[in-house]
Amino acid sequence: MLKLGLTGGIASGKSVVGEMFVKLGAHLLQADAVAHRLMQPGHAVYKEVVRLFGREILNPDGTINRPRLAEAAFGTPPRIKELNQIVHPAVVAHQNEWMEEIGQRDPNAIAIVEAALILEAGAASPFDRLIVVTCHPEQRILRYARRLGISEDAARAEVTRRMAAQIPDEEKIKVADFVIDNSGSLDATEQQVQQVLSELRLANQQRS
Repeated sequence: MLKLGLTGGIASGKSVVGEMFVKLGAHLLQADAVAHRLMQPGHAVYKEVVRLFGREILNPDGTINRPRLAEAAFGTPPRIKELNQIVHPAVVAHQNEWMEEIGQRDPNAIAIVEAALILEAGAASPFDRLIVVTCHPEQRILRYARRLGISEDAARAEVTRRMAAQIPDEEKIKVADFVIDNSGSLDATEQQVQQVLSELRLANQQRS
């Protein structure tokens, strides 16, 4: 089995690329979805996040208000490192268990973990290959604005704020095994995904 990390900056198109890999037969786990589940009431991560950031980040039903938590984590002073120190270890443990289960079911599987902060969290070591998704800076802003239904100015401010907590694309590319440029059409991106998957399957066959 090949274990792959799929990463990239905010609004680069990681999820779109991940879905393309799934359509071609790869297995995918989205770290953000795992983190979302772990921050539901009853989980240890939820309790620690609420203890650290206070009950003002909660909705009336006791669930975490994610925009409010983001505001606290990315505010002044920034507390994103504190949040990550709670969430990342639990997410990494979950994704390692998931990859182990996939490998037991299918020794020839290609298992992909999509996560924005693989390098920032120092969590690249479990992966055999690292795939970085990139796009032009202005595209990030337009995509983020469309995704959240906000103005371009608001999107630019939020993207800039979040990118400050991420390693620049130029640095990620230096350590990537594969780079997928998502600046063009979806067809162009899909062609790159197909090429990467062909190379990965060849590498998988050579290992087995």
